[in-house]
Amino acid sequence: MFDTPIVGAEIYRSENGGVSWKKTNSEYLDYIFNTYGYVFSTVHVSPTNADKIVIPGYQVIKSEDGGKTFSSINAPNVHADHHVLWMDPKDDNHMILGNDGGLNISYDNGKTWFFANTPAVGQFYSVNVDMAKPYNVYGGLQDNGVWTGPSTYKHSMNWYAEGQYPYKSIMGGDGMQVEIDKRDNNTVYSGFQFGNYFRINKTTGDTKYLTIPHEIGEPNLRWNWQSPIQISKHNQDIIYYGSNKFHRSFDKGDTWKTISGDLTKGGKEGDVPFGTLTTIDESVLKFGLIYAGTDDGLIHVSTDGGYNWTKISDNLPQNLWVSKVSASTHNEGTVYVSLNGYREDHFIAYIYQSLDYGKTWIKLGENLPAEPVNVIKEDPKNANLLYVGTDHGVYISLNKGKDFMRMACELPATPVHDLVIHPRDNELVLGTHGRSIYIADVNLVQQLTDSILNKEIHAFEMNKITVRKGWGENEYNYEKPEKLEYKIPFFTKNAGKTKIQIRTDKGLIIKELTDDSEAGLNFPTWDYTIDKKVISEYEKYLNDSKGKQAKTIKIEEADNKQVYVLAGNYTITFETSNGQKVERKLEVKNPEKRNRRFSPPSPINSPDG
Repeated sequence: MFDTPIVGAEIYRSENGGVSWKKTNSEYLDYIFNTYGYVFSTVHVSPTNADKIVIPGYQVIKSEDGGKTFSSINAPNVHADHHVLWMDPKDDNHMILGNDGGLNISYDNGKTWFFANTPAVGQFYSVNVDMAKPYNVYGGLQDNGVWTGPSTYKHSMNWYAEGQYPYKSIMGGDGMQVEIDKRDNNTVYSGFQFGNYFRINKTTGDTKYLTIPHEIGEPNLRWNWQSPIQISKHNQDIIYYGSNKFHRSFDKGDTWKTISGDLTKGGKEGDVPFGTLTTIDESVLKFGLIYAGTDDGLIHVSTDGGYNWTKISDNLPQNLWVSKVSASTHNEGTVYVSLNGYREDHFIAYIYQSLDYGKTWIKLGENLPAEPVNVIKEDPKNANLLYVGTDHGVYISLNKGKDFMRMACELPATPVHDLVIHPRDNELVLGTHGRSIYIADVNLVQQLTDSILNKEIHAFEMNKITVRKGWGENEYNYEKPEKLEYKIPFFTKNAGKTKIQIRTDKGLIIKELTDDSEAGLNFPTWDYTIDKKVISEYEKYLNDSKGKQAKTIKIEEADNKQVYVLAGNYTITFETSNGQKVERKLEVKNPEKRNRRFSPPSPINSPDG
């Protein structure tokens, strides 16, 4: 990729509409191409000055004399690999540069650039999680290495003031697939393009290159841009790794053995390797039951740990990129496959299920739109629940793939290249190729089994509420006031209005809401306030409920003239428009008492800071 000799960029100019051309540069233009000229090759001319030319490539260069001489206008905070540039038609000193790191903007003709990272535009190839508490998210990014950070982090600008970004880079290059040893949540296997993978110690930073032995006289191995790697789900000392062949290590990557022949159609000559493995998955239900898919449309299964392989893709559409094979976590013989044909301008959504280890296949997702599919996964808690990531978003099915619905909400229409469901925390982590990482709580979706889906209405267990003194008070700090919002989840079989009442354990209605419910999950919100018309009755209820020795409770309005709920036991009642009712208990508790400790004020938060 980097060692092939090349001529480099040459610039030609026409003064007669393209009838004749003259080369402008006499010197070699370095750092525009390496060997992959198909990535770049754009020339941008100022709208107001025909002699000003900017050429984005590996670096970005500029000429002010019609292309005779060039100088670099890169900067330390400007990522390499540039694809597009815009110059302001009213002021060509103002430029916007698009590259593999995002967007940079200059107002002084490229002397200085600032990085525009709102919104985040990370391009993730893959995502994975560990079992720490809270768990960490890992992901490989297009030309931005491999990063990891806490799942609890929510996008904000606070880190600019704190000086520490919660996500940390653990590998450079184009970040690829990531596997984590969940025994220590510290040993990571990942790397960069074309099979350059390492075992990484997150704490020490030590790395070991994963070296596959190659016998003299054997053809070179072919490695996919995103080579597949997996830690065995039964023994985390065992690592599986794919080139055009299948490799296995019994000692965490120290030594390797190639235990298959070529599992592809043999490869083709081209700019990048072709005829490579793209995806590997071992069944969690049986050690050594392994599936492997390739970029040229083949899928194989091994039932003995990789020693013998059987081709199982003859009855599937041919010559499509196998984007994911995913063994079921509920049934040993079940496996899911997604195929992707966008590289051949083929945009049908291909997902399949086999119930017999790949001997026969069933096409799923007939109602999916014509979008290339990048990943399919079965939910680890609910065998009927499937997730599919396409070039336009993520879709879920509640009936084993017969029908899918888009899972959108706050997720923009963006390619989803990988996804993982955390087995303990019931969260769906999406790696998008253009809008970074999104995390969604799918605990309620996992509960949507047939027993609930057939009900007219179902209320889920309610999270406890902790009373806070600051509710409704004026906020005089640098942060925006907290948005008081308690989500009340329930399921309805049919759309319509649902009446929601919050009652004390003595039956007093303190709040009533009306929800325009959709068929499916609904999340009306409560701001913790009570209706003012019941204040006197509510106050009497609170005082009757406390012990005789306790201080009398007097309800007062907050700064915003609202009255907020206090600690106690409550019931939330749901009633549909046709009279179907269901209820759930709700606990509202006081905050836990903590020992007081004196802490001197921080200068940054003090009144004079």
